[in-house]
Amino acid sequence: MGKMYDGEIYEKVSQWFDGHREEMTEDIKRLVRIPSISDPEAEQGPFGQGCRDALDEMLAMGRKYGFHTENREYYVGSIGVENQDWSNTIGLWNHLDVVPLGEGWDYEPFEPVVKDGYLIGRGAQDNKGPAVAMLYVMRCIRELGLPAAHELCLFAGCDEERGMSDLEYYTSKYPLPALSMIADCGFPVCYGEKGILEGAAVSGRDFSDEVLELYGGSAGNIIPDRAVLVVGKRTEVSEGQLAALQASLPECVKAEARDGKIRVTAYGTSRHSAFPEGSVNAVHELAAAMCGAKLLEEGDRKLLQFIADATSDYYGEHIGISYSDEVSGRLTCAGTVLRLQGHRARLQFNIRYSITADAGKLEAGLEEYCGRGGYKWELIRNSAPNYFPKDRKEVGLLTDLFNEITGCTAEPYVMGGGTYARKLPNAFGYGIGSMPEREGDMAGVLFRKGHGGAHEPDEGLDLEKLLSAAKIYTMAMLALNECDFNGEEA
Repeated sequence: MGKMYDGEIYEKVSQWFDGHREEMTEDIKRLVRIPSISDPEAEQGPFGQGCRDALDEMLAMGRKYGFHTENREYYVGSIGVENQDWSNTIGLWNHLDVVPLGEGWDYEPFEPVVKDGYLIGRGAQDNKGPAVAMLYVMRCIRELGLPAAHELCLFAGCDEERGMSDLEYYTSKYPLPALSMIADCGFPVCYGEKGILEGAAVSGRDFSDEVLELYGGSAGNIIPDRAVLVVGKRTEVSEGQLAALQASLPECVKAEARDGKIRVTAYGTSRHSAFPEGSVNAVHELAAAMCGAKLLEEGDRKLLQFIADATSDYYGEHIGISYSDEVSGRLTCAGTVLRLQGHRARLQFNIRYSITADAGKLEAGLEEYCGRGGYKWELIRNSAPNYFPKDRKEVGLLTDLFNEITGCTAEPYVMGGGTYARKLPNAFGYGIGSMPEREGDMAGVLFRKGHGGAHEPDEGLDLEKLLSAAKIYTMAMLALNECDFNGEEA
C-alpha cells in the first residue's frame, strides 16, 4: 500500500491549524457559554431559547468565514455553499444541544475556562468543540485551495441528546448529502451503532403517604450520580435513631433529619449510559440501601426492591434480556431517571441493544419482568441500529489514513452510543475522539473520578487532541477524492 496522504499538504494543513488555534478556542467558548439544553416544552420552540441562540451563533460564525448558511426552522442549520450539489456533497454532522448539568461541578458549566490544555464547560466535548473544528476544516480547505473533489456542508442540529427529532424533521423536508460523516464519536471509522430502546417501569400501586419525595437522575442517557428519598415522620427523630439509621447505610448514602422529615441521599458516579462501565448508579445505591434499612414500611420496601434489582447490573442480566453478538458486543441496560408520578414510582431505562438483537423480544422480556414485579412497562422510543457496510471503500481508506498519520493500529468498530448516523442514509462516524495519548496530559490531575467526560460534571475538551483530529479530518476530505460514495473508485 502506498502512502495514504501527501506529506507536503499535511504540513501546510498543520501550520494552518496551529496558526488558528487561539481563534478556534475562542469560537468554541462562544458556543459553550450558551445553555442549550433541548426543551421541546419551552415557550420558544422548537427546543427552547438556548438552542435557538446556539444555532444563531453557529450560523453567524459560518457567515463570518464566508460560507452560505441556512436555518431550517431552528431544527437544523447548515453551513456550505450556495446552490449545493447534494449528489456530490459530503455532510459533516454535529449537534449544539447539550445534556443537563447533573450534580457536583467544580467549575461553572457555562463559563468556559482553559486549564492545563482543556477547555472546560458543558458541551465543550459533546459536541460544540467538534462542530467548530468541522467549520475550521472547511475553512482550511478553502483558504489553502486544497484539491477537494467533493463539496462540503456542515450541519448543526438542536435535539440530538433528547431523541433526534431535529433530524427526523429535517430529513422529511430537505435534501441530504450523498455521504454523511458524524464527528461525535472516536476514530477511526464507527461503521455501526447499537439500537436504542427507551422505556419506563411504572409501579402498579402507590407508595405510602410517608414517602414525600423520591427522585434521581437528570437525563435518560446519563448514569445518575445522585438520588434522594424524603420520608415524613409523625414524631421528631432522635439523634440516636438517626445515628442508628446512618450506621446501617453504606458510605455513599447519607441520612439527615429535619422538621420531622428524614432525607436520604445516595451519591454515585455518572457516565454516559452507553458506556456505563466504571460508573456507580445512585438510584440503585439508594433503593438497595432502603431495602436493607427499617426506615420504610414493608410495602414501600417491596416497591424499592424492584428498583434495586432492575438496576443491579448494566447488561440486563437480572431482568433477563442480556444479549451479545460478534458485530457489536453486549447489550447495555441502565435505569437512569427515577421520579414519583403521583404516588407511583416511574423508573426510566436506557437500553443499547446489539445490532442483531430482536427489539420485539426485548420488549416482551421487559413487559414480563415488570409484570412479575408489580410494575408496568411503557415504551418511550425505539431507535433502530445503524450499519454502514464494513467492506465499503470509505471505511478502509479512512481507517488506514488515521493509522498512518498517528502511528496507531486501530480497527473500525461498532459502538453503543447513538449519533445522527442512525437517522441518515449512507452515514458513519469518524472521529474526533480516541486520539493517541499525548505527553503531558493533565486529565488525571485536573479532573476528579467521574468528572471531565462528555456527559459528566466538568466536561473537558482536550484542545491539543482536537487540533490534531481536525488535521486528520482535513486530510480525510482529500482522501475521499478516490470515492464516488458507492464504494467504487471515482
